[in-house]
Amino acid sequence: MTDRIDRYADLIVRVGVDVQPGQTLFVMAAPHQTELVRALARSAYAAGANYVDVLYVDQHVRRTMIEKADDEILTFSPSWIVERYRAAADGGALIMIAGEEEPELLADLDQSRVGKARMLDALAELRRGQGDRSMAWTIAAWPTSGWAQLMFGEADVERLWDAIASTVGLEEDDPVASWKAHVEKLRNRSRQLNELELDALRYSGPGTDLTVGLLQGHRWLGGGVETTYGAFHVPNMPTEEVFTVPDRTRADGEIRSTYPLQLGGTIVRDLSFRMEGGRIVDMSATTGADAVRAQLDTDDGARHLGEVALVDGESRVGKTGLTFYNTLFDENATCHIAFGNGIMFGTSGLDELSPDALTARGFNTSNVHTDFMVGGPEVTVTGITRDGREVTILQEDVWQLS
Repeated sequence: MTDRIDRYADLIVRVGVDVQPGQTLFVMAAPHQTELVRALARSAYAAGANYVDVLYVDQHVRRTMIEKADDEILTFSPSWIVERYRAAADGGALIMIAGEEEPELLADLDQSRVGKARMLDALAELRRGQGDRSMAWTIAAWPTSGWAQLMFGEADVERLWDAIASTVGLEEDDPVASWKAHVEKLRNRSRQLNELELDALRYSGPGTDLTVGLLQGHRWLGGGVETTYGAFHVPNMPTEEVFTVPDRTRADGEIRSTYPLQLGGTIVRDLSFRMEGGRIVDMSATTGADAVRAQLDTDDGARHLGEVALVDGESRVGKTGLTFYNTLFDENATCHIAFGNGIMFGTSGLDELSPDALTARGFNTSNVHTDFMVGGPEVTVTGITRDGREVTILQEDVWQLS
């Protein structure tokens, strides 16, 4: 087991954030994830890291805050947490570890408060570093008995370990080389889409008929991102997507999520949206609806779209046949869309514009960025080019471009 954890930590450090000599590594984790955190520290210091700074977040303490704190505390950011994010965003590397021990710990609380509970100022610093590519960052996972129970109906952590390992190629002879080939496949798909010069995407399937306009100046990306200091990092491990930025003013129709969404300690099921003029005007869900509404009411940008991402049936995550109840994995099993903040590095020539000018161009800004899954064999994705030509991109979960 120790050997597998060390191999996993090396993959996260070397591929996920590409730690540089003299760099500070920031880690965000939960108390039950200490074994992986310690392995990450060993790997990072071996790679030449200057310092490894770890912040442990206890979800039971967060639950108590949501239950008992005044409303204004739910969005409060302590100054030292803001400074920590600022330091990470100024040339640092950040690893965030997913994997809840109690995935539905917050399900019995007031869901409007659950959805609202976000450190807004701290998250603004994180978004800055991600958007201007001044930091390397990744999200990876740690298996837990509670997570396994939710997925399998039994606390089979070893089975979950095997599933996670398969999605990141951990058991391959040379996982780093395997990742390089995987990244190149996704970058090639991005090139295919960029060459099409698309103006919009249309999603069609059961409960879904949505057309999303793409931002003028968008670019498709996949596999990873190069920082301003030259490190190539992979924001999600696993990753199977190619993605870009929609126009916040152009989305019309209805869309139904095809996977449950794990959202801040509760599970959102059967999520559906109706959109007009780029804005979410109606939503429904059989569970977790109030948590979603609280996020949608965070600010004006929360009801507009910030990302569209395409994933086909060759996904290593999708091939497991599992629903992970964890967005890191489920968004890489199938296509997804995000409401809320746009992804600045998915644009070209817009990074020097003021916030007002960005909004006027159709780029969305928000304190929220929440992905929900919208793909699968029954969902067809069609591209519409600038000259009105229609190109089938995904049909029956098969990538149609060659």
